[in-house]
Amino acid sequence: MRIAKLLLLPVLAAGTGAWGANITYPVTRTTNQVDIYHGVSVADPYRWLEDDNSAETKAWVAAQNQVTFDYLKQIPERDAIHRRLEQLWNFERYSVPFQEGGVYFFTRNDGLQNQSVLYKLSSLDDQPRLLLDPNRLSSDGTAALAGLAVSHDGRYLAYGVSAAGSDWEEWKIRDVSTGEDTTDDLKWIKFSGASWTKDGSGFFYCRYDEPTDATKMTAVNYYQKLYFHRLGTPQSADKLIYHRDDFKDWGFGGQVTDDGHYLILSVSQGTDQRNRVFYLDLTTPGAAVVELLNDFDAQYSFLDNDGPVFWFRTDLAAPRGRIVAVDTTRPQRANWRELVPQAAETLTEVSVVNNSFVCAYLKDAHSQVKVFSPDGKFLYQIALPGIGTAGGFGGKRSDTETFYSFTSFTSPGVVYRYDLVARTNSVFRAPKVDFNPADYETKQVFYRSKDGTRVPMFISRKKTSPKGPAPTLLYAYGGFDISITPAFSVANLVWMEMGGTYAVANLRGGGEYGEAWHQAGMKLKKQTVFDDFISAAEWLTAKGYTTRPKLAISGASNGGLLIGACETERPDLYGACLPQVGVMDMLRFNRFTIGWAWMSEYGSPDNAEEFAALRAYSPLHNVRPGTKYPPTLVLTGDHDDRVVPAHSFKFAATMQADQAGDAPVLIRVETRAGHGAGKPTAKIIDEAADKWAFLVKSLGMHPSLPASGSAAAAGQ
Repeated sequence: MRIAKLLLLPVLAAGTGAWGANITYPVTRTTNQVDIYHGVSVADPYRWLEDDNSAETKAWVAAQNQVTFDYLKQIPERDAIHRRLEQLWNFERYSVPFQEGGVYFFTRNDGLQNQSVLYKLSSLDDQPRLLLDPNRLSSDGTAALAGLAVSHDGRYLAYGVSAAGSDWEEWKIRDVSTGEDTTDDLKWIKFSGASWTKDGSGFFYCRYDEPTDATKMTAVNYYQKLYFHRLGTPQSADKLIYHRDDFKDWGFGGQVTDDGHYLILSVSQGTDQRNRVFYLDLTTPGAAVVELLNDFDAQYSFLDNDGPVFWFRTDLAAPRGRIVAVDTTRPQRANWRELVPQAAETLTEVSVVNNSFVCAYLKDAHSQVKVFSPDGKFLYQIALPGIGTAGGFGGKRSDTETFYSFTSFTSPGVVYRYDLVARTNSVFRAPKVDFNPADYETKQVFYRSKDGTRVPMFISRKKTSPKGPAPTLLYAYGGFDISITPAFSVANLVWMEMGGTYAVANLRGGGEYGEAWHQAGMKLKKQTVFDDFISAAEWLTAKGYTTRPKLAISGASNGGLLIGACETERPDLYGACLPQVGVMDMLRFNRFTIGWAWMSEYGSPDNAEEFAALRAYSPLHNVRPGTKYPPTLVLTGDHDDRVVPAHSFKFAATMQADQAGDAPVLIRVETRAGHGAGKPTAKIIDEAADKWAFLVKSLGMHPSLPASGSAAAAGQ
């Protein structure tokens, strides 16, 4: 009680101004904590907020949420926005199906289910039969299906469950024919899939040593180990296949080849795109792991094998990607064969189906799909429904069919079956959403960044939007070789319905143009990413799409870092900021859970030169007293063990203390939620309604939303 009362003492707060009633923030206690980095003293007065288990931190979170939700519920438009989101969200959504042992598997959400449900089909004309409903695993919908693997004969399903958004997963096994679980129960699994042996006797997976209950959400994750679990045995009997006590930062992924002959080990170091590839001959008892590719000089993605010849997608000497063949009996590089050379477009994924390479490319951040023979001869290009994002194309070398989804900013994901013999498309499942896509438009523009680099950006809006500057939401990510491509979002559709423009900038640091584009925005070059984003904001205002008071910016995770950095660097440029689950403390990010793995992307605060670069843009360390910051809503989850919530806690506390203007600085802490994956539909809708309500108030919008049932569903 003493702590709670202390935190609720009033302080001077945001004034009335354009944003309404005076806000009284909870007091956030400060300490005299100072750290020395390379002779530089750095204060960290809110260090105590890193302890998410303490009563004081919990009381602070409750007090902050009280202030935030009191503010949001007073926004008149919030309820109408929520109703419209819920109405549009109520449509069927499907995953791309896959087939094992003659059985098809896919997920479906009937609309407002918190979690999608796994179904099985004995044939494509069969009635779907329920196999696993994650909604039955928890009372509040926060238990999510986090991964699955089906044995080659289609008899058993291994599946992982994440609770309350945590990266920790618990894996179980279900009999596909009966729908009943076996006694198998595997714990302390994180960043791992499962790969069954050909005979279905068990599967390979990765786990960490069991943490203590007090540290499981924050302690660093080192020394991952690769195990084999035999069906019907306790986890304690699992066989340790590979680990490296001499390299605590090595991570593993185990993949059994389709012929069952080899276990392919992909060995990673953090989030570095480069990796090693080892293999184990599963047909030879007592065989040792062979270190095939151990130079850590490029990215190698195993595709398939033709006996002892392994096929890889790689960016070795090809930053946009190519396909090579490596004969394991003659593995010297002089004997490698290039099958599919680097193209002008970026090669992002390859699957081997119908004895051919199905290659997914990005051309200016939208999809192309080309098919090549096993010797690398171009065969044909798969015709896609338009400019958007295609994903899927899985299968086995002997399959003659594959499935994929296609989506765009204004088109929900349609799932197609593609016949690789007849070369024809047919619709497997098509959602129906209560709106008319013909009412919306998306165009791609190119702008110049600060250094003159040409950067692409998508701009979507309603065709009938009034001419002239409009409220605009600019979104981006810019990191970890991740490409941001067109995708449908109900939340973004409602934003456009309200008269907003939605813009997505494809910044350097991403993978849109290959590894060179990625490397241009990492480590000591990270400022380039922020320059690209700021240039996009300036371009949108210069071209009359919006004005500075009407421009909002948003991003999550690494994108949350982007928003925090750009807000503290150019607070004058935006009308509102939404940093979500962001990496805000660039001097301590490597001290929690998997944060150490990001040093390959960001650099290390232990390196003097990289420390200087990190401190120069670290959002937490660049908030300045006496600065007028735009309205800011920081968002995080109390179970985020990817980017621990302390990042957002400390950033929000600092912003509240240093804000010189009357704009609100609020933090919204979602309870029983993590970094984002597996978040229940109800929580997603609530969060979207709060974000849009915050922007409506902050940008001075006066939206009118369609009445229920008024949109043209017939337009689908």
